[in-house]
Amino acid sequence: MSEGFSNNNYNKNLKEYARKLRNNSTLAEAILWDEVLKQKQLKGYSFLRQRPIGNYIVDFFCKELKMIIELDGTIHLFQKNKDRNREDSLKKMGYKIIRFHNEEILKNIRNVQISLELHIDELEKA
Repeated sequence: MSEGFSNNNYNKNLKEYARKLRNNSTLAEAILWDEVLKQKQLKGYSFLRQRPIGNYIVDFFCKELKMIIELDGTIHLFQKNKDRNREDSLKKMGYKIIRFHNEEILKNIRNVQISLELHIDELEKA
């Protein structure tokens, strides 16, 4: 699936759609971005929002760690198989995927930040 893509499987054909998603972020995405991820706030790593990777657009992506952060809203309760296939495909491309429910972001952003820091510590050891 990753044939024909470069730059961490960047898919330029999804660029405009990704831009629309960035401009219409959910509340949970905006909070995670503003309070944890933007401007290298999380352990000095740079994250991108709504990054086209392969045939998907991921919520947040760190190139250095090959780490994807996905936020799940209510819709994900009804598309578990689709999410599983997407995650399997991204893992085959070499990415580590971390998922949070929107409620986790909205209710306890500090626990989410700590969890991400622990995931990064593990990736740095590998």
